[in-house]
Amino acid sequence: MKKLKFILITVFAIIFLITGCNNGDTSKKTSEKSTQTKTITDTAGRKVDVPLNIKKIGDSWQAHNEVLCILGQGNKIVATILTEKGRPWLYKVNPQMKNAVTAFTSDGVNTEELIKAKPDIVFTPLNDKSVNKISDSGIPTVELNFTDFNSLKKCVKLTGDILGQGSKKKADEYVSYLDGKLNTITSITSKIPKEQRPKVLHVTSLSPITVDGNNTIINSWIEAAGGVNAASEVKGNNKQVSMEQILKWNPDIVILSSNTLMKVSNGKKNINNLLNDPSWQKVNAVKNSKVYFNPDGAFYWDRYSAEEALQIQWAAKIIHPDKFSNIDIVKETRNFYKTFLNYDLSEEEANRIINDDPPIK
Repeated sequence: MKKLKFILITVFAIIFLITGCNNGDTSKKTSEKSTQTKTITDTAGRKVDVPLNIKKIGDSWQAHNEVLCILGQGNKIVATILTEKGRPWLYKVNPQMKNAVTAFTSDGVNTEELIKAKPDIVFTPLNDKSVNKISDSGIPTVELNFTDFNSLKKCVKLTGDILGQGSKKKADEYVSYLDGKLNTITSITSKIPKEQRPKVLHVTSLSPITVDGNNTIINSWIEAAGGVNAASEVKGNNKQVSMEQILKWNPDIVILSSNTLMKVSNGKKNINNLLNDPSWQKVNAVKNSKVYFNPDGAFYWDRYSAEEALQIQWAAKIIHPDKFSNIDIVKETRNFYKTFLNYDLSEEEANRIINDDPPIK
């Protein structure tokens, strides 16, 4: 009997030891899995080891915050450069943004606030001056950028690849949508001779006058929508020009940017200043009442935004209303927000976005 008891105790002890060892291995494997990484190459050409399991995200690139939301990761943003006042529609469609700390500014990063937020990864715009400071704090830091439609698609797909299978699938869906709209529009506009294309001027500020030239996403959507960039001889964004130069270009259409440079002083009153200015009244666009304010949604439609997919449709209808009468931009906007931002935009809300108005609180 004592011998049997001894054998049972020995067996139980062995089982306990085996189980304990297995549990230890499982725990170790779980720990290893949570710290697993993969190496990606960011837009700056840097090799970055990023976590496979990303639960918290920091993002210092304004436009990229919307990309995260489109990829179904908006609820993971814990540190941002944005504020609800500055991007009311993004906070409306992704209210989890209200829990994020504004740890980044155009001047740099509040490292203390960032570390406190504990992001697993931080996305920054290309050549951001805070990259080294963020990386030195031990957080994997990925630089991203896009300047045209091809690089926009690459940026979205790389972000999706970093964030996992669900986001990768959403990225492919977005790129497919953008390609479909681009193909539909350019199948018509590509047949329009250059001399028959209206000259479009995209103005980012009226005092001083600044415009967007070539080598920009603005130039890309103007051309895709069947226009000619009146400022094509200028290279880059927000370039200051004189009124004499505007008169020389004599654009057929003027689009006032929805960005902060335009809104910083008087907001939409700027358009009244332009329309009543004797110099601007000599411009064809003003003479023919073809001055428009650009839509502004979760991000600026016209500036390095995932909503470029809507911008090209809106612009095509503005530039060639006879050729794109079938585009219902209100319907397209509502569908886009439902599909990619998981938000049921009402018809009234869609119109407010298209008219560059903030959401009603």
